[in-house]
Amino acid sequence: MIKKLMLAVAALIASMGFAFAQVDINKGDAAALDSIKGIGPSMSKAILDERGKGEFKDWADFQKRVKGVGDKRAMKLSEAGLQVGGKSMDGAAIKAASAKPAKGKPADAKAPAPAAKM
Repeated sequence: MIKKLMLAVAALIASMGFAFAQVDINKGDAAALDSIKGIGPSMSKAILDERGKGEFKDWADFQKRVKGVGDKRAMKLSEAGLQVGGKSMDGAAIKAASAKPAKGKPADAKAPAPAAKM
């Protein structure tokens, strides 16, 4: 009975997709990187090759140096447990970086103040 209950709990946890371990991109080996959902052998090799040139400074540095990692993929990797410098990716940073100003208006343009009526 207890074995069945333990098996059911383990299956429930596994199906929910929880990340059991955080892996820092600057410290993990190929096996640890492969344990992150979304990273396979070819990406872990690319990560290790780039890391051999120097540690990743932050998420932006990681995205710039590893081909195929854009904002969406980086966020998914972060949610799966990948960290850069011990930090998960900040969702607000992605939204701010990917926000584009409307055509014809600079990002910091302000609407003119309404004229006063007399």
